[in-house]
Amino acid sequence: MCRWRLQGGEAMSDSAVRAAGNSRPVIACNLDDDQVERLRAHPSNPIVLAYSDSRPVWDVPSEADFLFTFFKGWSVAPKEPPAGWPHRLKWVQIASAGIDAFPAWVFDAPLVTTGRGISAEAIAEYAIAAIFAHEKKLFEDLLVHSRSEWNKRTLGMVSGKGLGILGFGAIGARVAGKALALGMHVSAVTRSFQLANGEVKRYGTLEEMIADVDHLLLAVPLTEATRHIVKLDTLRKAKPGLHIINVCRGDVIDDNALLDALDEGRIAAATLDVTTPEPLPDGHAFYKHPSIRLTPHISWTSEDNPARIAAKLHTNLDRFLSGDELEDIVVAGRGY
Repeated sequence: MCRWRLQGGEAMSDSAVRAAGNSRPVIACNLDDDQVERLRAHPSNPIVLAYSDSRPVWDVPSEADFLFTFFKGWSVAPKEPPAGWPHRLKWVQIASAGIDAFPAWVFDAPLVTTGRGISAEAIAEYAIAAIFAHEKKLFEDLLVHSRSEWNKRTLGMVSGKGLGILGFGAIGARVAGKALALGMHVSAVTRSFQLANGEVKRYGTLEEMIADVDHLLLAVPLTEATRHIVKLDTLRKAKPGLHIINVCRGDVIDDNALLDALDEGRIAAATLDVTTPEPLPDGHAFYKHPSIRLTPHISWTSEDNPARIAAKLHTNLDRFLSGDELEDIVVAGRGY
């Protein structure tokens, strides 16, 4: 008989889970142990099935009312759903903003929500730091170690520079607010959200915007419309000296086009926190290219990230149990 780890270290059989589930919500969860314990402490006293240590992440216990999950493990899920999917699930809560790792059948569940905005503040700070590092030449060796190195160098300004944002969701909006406060000129290309701030200029296409900005932030969900949206024809329209920052998905950039544009001097540099695949294989050109600043998909991290995740998940759980509309519902067929 299959058994699950429950609150306080007790174990419960499948039949007991179903019986207890009549009065307590049953949550299948493949988040880390900290989030599991935080969920178990929710006032609704849920039964939390931490199931993925012993079975594939897509093999969701059929006893569950809700699924709380992260993208880890889903990229190798089968294209066809397991028998009986979505079982008795009423709701799937994804703890990440991106949903491109999930097979299409996951969204056959009655309701799917995302973790949009959880890491927006941390990613926004990373993007602003990348802009400062580029302008102040912090990727170069500015430190002097001898009198012979005591040479004058001119650093760039952040104030007055142009920042273009592709995608104006939670991350784009946070970055825009910080950039405007620094005196930057901010513009955006977005399909789904209105620009609430009148100081942000809206462009109809990436090709139009890229010709006018000094820094380009990529912050769009990965869909068929955005895959390789940054291609050679687009980069050929860039303002000379453009710096690209990618914090969304590696596949929004055509890697070969990026390398060609850098080598030809069409753009100045690229700060990449995401790539395809992750990690890149040994020997990949991005590791040693002098104009590529590569970080291992860490822009979303922060010391308070676990608390931010828990707050988002608990808020939506509160809303569901009280019959209120949930935050960040996935629209069928849109890709986010």
